[in-house]
Amino acid sequence: MFHEDENSSVQRSLQSGSEQLTPDPLSATLLRHIGTLEDELVRLRESLREKEALEATVTRLREANEHLVVAAINAQGSRDDAEATNRRQNEFLAMLAHELRNPLVPISMSAALLERSADASPQLLNFSKVIRRQVDHMARLLDDLLDAARISSGKITLSLEPMPVSNAIDQALETVLPRIRERGQHLYLNLPPEPVGTRGDRVRLTQVFTNLIGNASKYTGDGGNVHVDVTAEAGEVVVAVRDNGTGIAPEVLPHIFDLFTQGPRSLARSEGGLGVGLNVVRNLVSMHGGTVKAESDGAGKGSRFVVRLPLAALAVGEPPRAASSAAPKGRCSVLLVEDNVDACETLKAFLELEAHEVATAHDGKAGLEAMLAQDFDVVVCDIGLPGMDGLEVVARLRASTQGAQPVAIGLSGYGQAEDRSRALAAGFDHYLVKPVSPDALLALVAARS
Repeated sequence: MFHEDENSSVQRSLQSGSEQLTPDPLSATLLRHIGTLEDELVRLRESLREKEALEATVTRLREANEHLVVAAINAQGSRDDAEATNRRQNEFLAMLAHELRNPLVPISMSAALLERSADASPQLLNFSKVIRRQVDHMARLLDDLLDAARISSGKITLSLEPMPVSNAIDQALETVLPRIRERGQHLYLNLPPEPVGTRGDRVRLTQVFTNLIGNASKYTGDGGNVHVDVTAEAGEVVVAVRDNGTGIAPEVLPHIFDLFTQGPRSLARSEGGLGVGLNVVRNLVSMHGGTVKAESDGAGKGSRFVVRLPLAALAVGEPPRAASSAAPKGRCSVLLVEDNVDACETLKAFLELEAHEVATAHDGKAGLEAMLAQDFDVVVCDIGLPGMDGLEVVARLRASTQGAQPVAIGLSGYGQAEDRSRALAAGFDHYLVKPVSPDALLALVAARS
């Protein structure tokens, strides 16, 4: 009995332990739920870290954006300042050119009077020609200075048309040949048998070749040689201007087309410049879709400038360039309105020497009164007059019904396209930039049209 009861007790104990090791369904569910919560907590912690990182990134981006806004505002301010500075520079250069051109008028006209004097000696005639050439040289320097400013601000536009390149070279030679002859230099012009053309602006290409040929003469000694060779190569017109002059030093050659770059000059050398002309040349050639290159074997070994322009077909039977002067039509009655007394007196004497009848006025109000009181064939009127400027004078004259309407010729030291447009819109028939070419002025006065 004892052994049987003991065995039963052991079995009951084992069964009880087995029941304790087997979890009930509720405990299992709780364990699973706790595991899920733990996993969710891990995900929440990761999400929190991602959110904190995202917030830090957003903060950095916000700060960077604020910096960008400040930088953009500063950049716009810098651009505004640069544009204002550029505008003031252009206005200053225009005013400078105007003020420097005004004194050139009486100088140029006085030289023209000397040339036309009946009792002028050969020596006096030679001196007057020297004065005229130097006046023209100063005017070209002013033009180069202004063009450099206009090109940099994008204010130059080209009037392109098919044209023989030789036309521009011929016009350039008209300007520089007197200087070449004066120095006893030899010019060799080599043109192809048939004219070669490009799409170009006649005035601007003439300016390019005037500058290059003038420089070749300037930096070549008396009796030296200047060559101008024109060829057509692989769809391009090639114009090479070479000389046997002072040459270009190796350290200067890479920068020869930069603004205000000049080679070294000796104190004995009278030829100089602003270091502007070649920069203008490069920019004008580039605006034509071409290139210009400078070559030299060094100081004292001459230089060579090569211009390449796109080749263009020419119109069949293109007429030759028309003469610039008109045939005289006899004596005219002229009113001259000019506040610079020296310029007024020399212009008056010059016109009277050509048998014209000339009256004068020294301000806009007096000029307008004279125009309304008397009929004139021609009015030559300065633009920058005290009190009432020339634009207002002519505008009032055109609006008046009193008397006849004369031909109005404007004189100004301002040579920009907008200045010319304003003058023509005000009622001027012609617009001349100071210093005025005596022959051009005579042609307009005599033509009366």
